[in-house]
Amino acid sequence: MSSQLEISKEGPSRTVDEVLLSAGFGKFHVLVLAYAGMGWISEAMEMMLLSFVGPSVRQEWELSPREESLITSVVFVGMLGGAYTWGVVSDVHGRRKGFLFTAIVTSVAGLLSAIAPNYFFLILLRFLVGVGLGGGPVLLTWFLEFVPSPSRGTWACIFSGFWTFGAIAEASIAWAVVPTLGWRWLLALSAAPSFFLLLFYGITPESPRYLYSKGRVSEARRVLERMSRLNGAPLPLFELVAHHPEEEELVEQTSILEKKLSPLDQIPMAGGESSVAALLSRQLMKTTVLLWVVFFGNAFLYYGIVLLTTKLSSDNGGCKSQGRGDDVRYKEVFIASFAELPGVVLAAMVVEKAGRKVAMAGMLFGGVVFLCPLVLSSSQGVVTGLLVGARVCITASFTVVYVYAPEVYPTWVRTTGLGVASAVGRLGGIACPLVAVGLVAGCHRTVAVLLFAAVAAIAGAAVLMFPLETKGRDLS
Repeated sequence: MSSQLEISKEGPSRTVDEVLLSAGFGKFHVLVLAYAGMGWISEAMEMMLLSFVGPSVRQEWELSPREESLITSVVFVGMLGGAYTWGVVSDVHGRRKGFLFTAIVTSVAGLLSAIAPNYFFLILLRFLVGVGLGGGPVLLTWFLEFVPSPSRGTWACIFSGFWTFGAIAEASIAWAVVPTLGWRWLLALSAAPSFFLLLFYGITPESPRYLYSKGRVSEARRVLERMSRLNGAPLPLFELVAHHPEEEELVEQTSILEKKLSPLDQIPMAGGESSVAALLSRQLMKTTVLLWVVFFGNAFLYYGIVLLTTKLSSDNGGCKSQGRGDDVRYKEVFIASFAELPGVVLAAMVVEKAGRKVAMAGMLFGGVVFLCPLVLSSSQGVVTGLLVGARVCITASFTVVYVYAPEVYPTWVRTTGLGVASAVGRLGGIACPLVAVGLVAGCHRTVAVLLFAAVAAIAGAAVLMFPLETKGRDLS
């Protein structure tokens, strides 16, 4: 790379992290956060609508429970492929191109879903929506690459709050729209946030870390200068470098864990299949596999708890119908969605103080505590309260793992690593509807709840085995 770098000799040398720290968090970051957050809102709305659309479509088209479950599972199948595809695209061609393609696919397929003439076309279009939604991690990576390391964990948790806002908004829209206008209007309205991403795409900057990793140093410097000006902290002329000269000998002599750098920094830059192979290299296989376990567990638990809320609230587990109306179900899902707010706040409070590992493990084991009492028949208020507590814990854990994952990978493979981990998590999303809808509706509530508790415990144990704590670490 050294021969092609365009390095200015007009001022003192600065690393990307030093420039980010000097510029602070200001107007530029607010705009980037708002744009990336709109993408997170879009994904949350498209995912949350699954708990409302399934029952309505089943009733209108007289579907079987298995066909209803497929409406949800096929979205996760699409996300499984999309998460890997868009991760590689953004690492090879840039973050901006990655989330441009995801926004186009999600918005168009989401809107067309609203006019699907039959079950086959609905399944096909929801699959394409899932392919687009698989690019969600690209926006998170893009945003985090603008944030200085001392506050990265906190701002990543704040970013996750956009998901919570989208979940609450979707529950509100479903409550207002589905009983009166039907499920098609819900699908159409839920596609709107993705169109906003396309509307403002032209003014979005590329990640300076990505640009620097590709040898486009002058472009990276211009983005950083623009950021500094908008934040009201313009910098003097500077030379953008990876390390200061006096640090080179230390960098060469210090071990990987001592300098808190990912082992992938020792692997030559590549893309596509080579990037995925690097994730399973000898240096990083343990971390990668454990990360996949945690992503699978979090996705399985999060979407499972969402679906459990609708199943356990509507008919006491599908065995003893209580004749509870749709308004009651929407109300309880709406209330449960607010549980994500304290989950995000809790994650923001502990992620920088306790560290990533302690925060994730504590929340996952807390989820076990809330889930286990659900095996007993209780009043609806107790059931709702336990589900709210479990959702707080899993939301916090899911928030922190999305902070941790980008921090263990260097820039050239960061979105591929996060994308593949997210894709593995989608397998949990594919499996959970079969458990929440199948087991609970089949009068196996105890088995379903114990399975959720076991998954939470296994994911918590995997977190404790992570070899690296990334608190306070610069993005490499």
